[in-house]
Amino acid sequence: MLSDYLLDLILLLMAAVVMVTLFQRLRLGSVSGFLVAGVVVGPSVLGLIDNRDEIGHFAAIGVVLLLFVIGVELNPSRLWRMRRLVFGLGSLQVILTGLVLGFLCYNWFDMPLRVAILVGPALALSSTAFVLQLLLEQGQMKSTYGRTSLAVLLFQDLAVVPLLALVPLLASPTLGIGTDIGLALLESLLILTLAVLLGRYFLHPVLHRVALAGNSEIFTASAVLLVLGSALLTEYLGLSMAMGAFVAGLLISDSSYKHLVMAEIQPFRGLLLGLFFMSMGMSLNLSLWLEDLLWPLVIVVGLIIIKVVVFYLGALFFGLKSRLNLAIALLLSQSGEFALVLFSLIQQNRLLSEDLFQQLLLVVLLSMLVTPVMAAMAQKLLAKNNHGSTLEGQRENHNGPILLVGFGRVGRGVAKILSMADKPFMAIDSNAATVEKGRADHHPVFYCDICTEELLDVVGSSKVRTMILTLNDASTTRTIVSLIRKIYPDVIIYVRGHGSSQCYELRKMGTAGVVSEHVEASLSLANMALAKEGLNEKTREAVLARYRHVSYEEIDDV
Repeated sequence: MLSDYLLDLILLLMAAVVMVTLFQRLRLGSVSGFLVAGVVVGPSVLGLIDNRDEIGHFAAIGVVLLLFVIGVELNPSRLWRMRRLVFGLGSLQVILTGLVLGFLCYNWFDMPLRVAILVGPALALSSTAFVLQLLLEQGQMKSTYGRTSLAVLLFQDLAVVPLLALVPLLASPTLGIGTDIGLALLESLLILTLAVLLGRYFLHPVLHRVALAGNSEIFTASAVLLVLGSALLTEYLGLSMAMGAFVAGLLISDSSYKHLVMAEIQPFRGLLLGLFFMSMGMSLNLSLWLEDLLWPLVIVVGLIIIKVVVFYLGALFFGLKSRLNLAIALLLSQSGEFALVLFSLIQQNRLLSEDLFQQLLLVVLLSMLVTPVMAAMAQKLLAKNNHGSTLEGQRENHNGPILLVGFGRVGRGVAKILSMADKPFMAIDSNAATVEKGRADHHPVFYCDICTEELLDVVGSSKVRTMILTLNDASTTRTIVSLIRKIYPDVIIYVRGHGSSQCYELRKMGTAGVVSEHVEASLSLANMALAKEGLNEKTREAVLARYRHVSYEEIDDV
């Protein structure tokens, strides 16, 4: 009945609210909270929910949205800027760790070769969701520690493509293993190439037309349609839904509309991904662990040691300092959500038995639960380094891009000045035609509904420390200043204003500086007229300086 189904959802949400709040207060992360919430309400503990199949459908959508977000992060320009670490250190970590773990699975745990080929690399992947959350909470995204960890995670995300393609191929006994791997790599290359071409020449023009309509609800529907439609299409083609979502993310990864699409998807993604982790917790059969408490813990410890040692030795070739190297290895030592996704797909293709699936599930979940402990150990290592990444991260966080809100005539002028000064910046505008024109001139301009939470997402995700508002609409300017001051009080805001009363109000709201168009226009016009009347330059400058001082003294008298 529908009421029973709703009751299950209510119980899940209640468990999530309680556990996630508790685990975040304990600084153990929201992912751990979702996992434990699923275990508690599932059949292994309280047995409040046994309708796991239906919840699994929601969880599958969560995985789809997760893969989509990961695909968005893999834009070609970003990969190219970090190519040495992404394709060097990242590939070394995945390949070496995957080979070692695959060898152990095949020889020590007697897994079939087709299964070991998938399980080894799957266990080699870390938890992108968990690690990024920890880096954001620690303020380390801009540090060497954070950037290096992110580079490895980016390649791991990229490695998901051939692994997803490999699952259905290995499930078919008609082809040899070597042929399967070759086809998976070829298929991955074709998918990535097709995604870049479709994104640039098809999807971007379509999103541009939708944005021109100016209807945010239609844009939201388009974003959801893009993700779910791509997922469904790839499933019909014999691939996984996760692969389709990943491709959809790649399609818009270099688009001017990616910030808006991400903002529209984010609320769905967070909740449904939480359901995915809870469904994994509900799927866990604790009775298998209770039968032998020690053995799974030994395997988890062995997994962590192998990943730490392999990464540490591999990273030595890239000149990383010893403490930094070990700290990153500890942070990335867990297995993650991609392993859970791949194990679910492998089981669906009948390559994994239920017992083996439960054992692998337990190992991955336990490794994720100890991640906060490993991250704390990594932080202690960095803190012992006088020139460590913690201090570096704090310094670099203050050097994020300058954000221009509005890219009209004034905004374009400011952008040119910042470019001449070699200062990094990004710009947003709610007019699709303006965004298109700015990107045609090779400016980093993105489409965004600037009066909503999408602006907050841009400020938060880009670590913006300075904003320049160049909007002509006084009401919109006040709304944005109020919103940013409330959510991000440390962001420095400079504003374009008009009359003295409006400028005074904006300064009173907490802006760092306001430029009055009326004052500046008066100064320029008067200067030209006085020069024509023969007033000497020194006298003119004195008169104008006095007027400017009196005018801005009234504005700044807050």
